[in-house]
Amino acid sequence: QVQLVESGGGLVQAGGSLRLSCAASGRTFGTYAMGWFRQAQGKEREFVAAISRSGGSAKIADSVKGRFAISRDNAKNTVYLQMNSLIHEDTAVYYCAARNTVLYTSVAESAASYGYWGQGTQVTVSS
Repeated sequence: QVQLVESGGGLVQAGGSLRLSCAASGRTFGTYAMGWFRQAQGKEREFVAAISRSGGSAKIADSVKGRFAISRDNAKNTVYLQMNSLIHEDTAVYYCAARNTVLYTSVAESAASYGYWGQGTQVTVSS
């Protein structure tokens, strides 16, 4: 089992940057593929980015491609979401998620694939 804690959210002006962090508990972080999702008020949760266990494979949603990047540091049990050129439409609660998998290169876009979730961190982009 893994527990996830997000940090790094806040208020930023359009065009600015934020880096979200997600710290995982336990000694088996390297067995989990990770993902970031977001949910804007009144909308469904949507996929943002995912990264494989090793960090060698990643997938970014089309809506943020070229602006966001996902990375992980297995030695620090942490996954990151670097967000650049933020726009008002990026305003949402951002969630970190983990899925236990034996596949080193597996990434998943479906929220249903993830068994563990953080509490979320609010990102607000002022226009």
